[in-house]
Parts: sequence; structure tokens; C-alpha cells
Amino acid sequence: MSSIDFSTLTQKIAALLAAHPEQPVLIALDGRCGGGKTTLAGQLAEQFPASIVFHTDDYYLPPAQRIPDWEKIPCANMDLARLREELLRPARAGEPVFYRAYSCREGAYRPGQCIPAQPLSIVEGSYSHHPLLAGCYDLKVFVTCSPAEQTRRLQARASATPASPHGGSRWKRGISRNTASRKKRIFCSIRPGIVKFLQICFLLPCNPCQFMV
Repeated sequence: MSSIDFSTLTQKIAALLAAHPEQPVLIALDGRCGGGKTTLAGQLAEQFPASIVFHTDDYYLPPAQRIPDWEKIPCANMDLARLREELLRPARAGEPVFYRAYSCREGAYRPGQCIPAQPLSIVEGSYSHHPLLAGCYDLKVFVTCSPAEQTRRLQARASATPASPHGGSRWKRGISRNTASRKKRIFCSIRPGIVKFLQICFLLPCNPCQFMV
């Protein structure tokens, strides 16, 4: 395990893009709610203009398609099969993606749009590292922050936006009590396994915390 900074992370992405210019690169940013996944995705998109950011939040299941007691089962409100088939597989093949976002707030799918293939696709959001999506990415990054910082961010988010409607992601309304980490950090694993696991420090210095691959 080794520690690297944001600049080194971008260098590794650039190296993946340069290694096989004819093959698209897919990366996934997972982690705790409020950990910085969306922020990191935006920063990477600025660093790599020939990229597109996708959000797992657009792949909830409509309530009618969810199993009974879905609230008690992690990821039971997510349509990962649709995410894999409609997004990851065509993006991996260098084909256009027909993007249909489901809005829990509206209770309906938003109009679909055809997104041209890009050299770099960034998939950000919880469950993007789910086992059902194993093998879909070239790079996986886990983002987290301290419980205190997470609380601050979620409170700021809640005061700025309306509460999520019933049927959204319940974990977003909870706050993890894991106290192993005191600073924001990123963990990274690279396919196909030459570098199996990296610990990436992002923006702030940090102390070791636990992450299971």
C-alpha cells in the first residue's frame, strides 16, 4: 500500500488513457455520503476535458419494482443491472450511451439522451463498486472523510436542498459512526492488477483508516 496525492492520481489516469488510446477508460468513485465523490468527479472532469461524468443517483429503481422491505437491504433500491447494461457496457465498448435518469423526486424517468462516447467515463456515487459491477472499470477510488466533517457537510446540504422524498436512498439520511479516519482520503485499485491497491491522500494529510477491497 502506498500514499499518493491528487496530482499522482491524475497522472495514473493519464497513463491509462495513453496506454491504449483506442480503448475508453472507465473509473468509479465510491465512498461515504458527503465524502467528496461528486467534488472529485468534477475536479477530474476539469483535468480531463474529453470525459463525461455519470451519477449512480440516476439509477434508482422505481418503487413499484422494489422488493418488500427494501429499506432493510443495502442497495435494494438501486437498478445496477440497468446501470451496467445501459451505461457501463456501451461506454466500455466505445459506443454512445443512452442515458435515462430516474428521478425519485419526480417519481419518473427523465427524458433520455444519447451521449457520445468519450475517452474517459467517470462514474460517481455509492454502490459504483458493487460486486455486480466488478470488472467494469479500469480504476476504482474510494472516498471518505471524518465523521465530524461528514456531519457538517450533510447538515449544510440538508439546509440548502429539500429533503429527499420517501423512496430515495435511505443511507443518505444516515451518518456513519466509523471513527477510524480523521481526514479526507481516497483509496484506489487499478485493473488488471499490476498495482492491486493504493492508498491515495487527497487534498489533506491523513492517517491510515480501514478499507476492504
